[in-house]
Amino acid sequence: MTSRWWAMMALLAWALGGSAAYAANDGCMDGAKTDLEKLYCQVVREGQGAGLPSATDFRRNGPQVQRLLLRRPAGRLGLKVPDAGAETPPAPPRPERVPPAPAQAVPSTDGRLADCRLAGERLVCGQQQYELASNQPNSQLADGVLAADNRLGLAPFKGDRSDEEAVRRYLSDAYDRYIPKMLDIGLGANTKSFTAFHNAFHTLEASGVDFAARMEQTFALLKRDKKTLGVKARYHNELPRDVSLCTVINADVIVCDNVGTNWVFVQAGR
Repeated sequence: MTSRWWAMMALLAWALGGSAAYAANDGCMDGAKTDLEKLYCQVVREGQGAGLPSATDFRRNGPQVQRLLLRRPAGRLGLKVPDAGAETPPAPPRPERVPPAPAQAVPSTDGRLADCRLAGERLVCGQQQYELASNQPNSQLADGVLAADNRLGLAPFKGDRSDEEAVRRYLSDAYDRYIPKMLDIGLGANTKSFTAFHNAFHTLEASGVDFAARMEQTFALLKRDKKTLGVKARYHNELPRDVSLCTVINADVIVCDNVGTNWVFVQAGR
């Protein structure tokens, strides 16, 4: 592994994440029966629906899971997520509807994955299992992910860097893009914690370097070197010790970190 590789890895603690946003349609709010469903429609309408399931799939989850899925995108808009315990349950489904899918995880009211447990290299959340991501050989990657047109695509930060809330929203969006994008190019075991991500933003911007542009350059170099340089599946055997260190990126990806070390868990079969 070259020193340039490690320099690039130190710089790239951010990037794409989240699936394409589901477009809000005129009937979304009309079909919303609970406060959480109404908030879902508002979040999607305001352009923060990346990583959320379709409205139909969202309604199939229980209120606690719905609250977990909405917590981060709603927070970026400054919207309060209703308490799951106060939700009026939706009306029973009609016979012709598809039966509800199993809940992916049941968080506590403070947003932690209270119904999940760590089991070695697995994160078990009810009937769902997430597996610790490792670096993948290029033969296991999707076609085209290392091509030049597969871009990170971060927007430049336009706000006041002293406005920590604006910075947090910006970096939360960027980090939600970063984690899945690193998985796409087979570097799930080389991601950085959100704290490292945050610190790098301030370091780069304070020195007059555009964060988004530098990340795009770094991502391009990572893709280029990934074509020719071998990578280990993992570089340490450490595992997270507590589920309280974990947070949801999207329906398929959960990240745990102790500030210094990051672990990415991907839903089995993704």
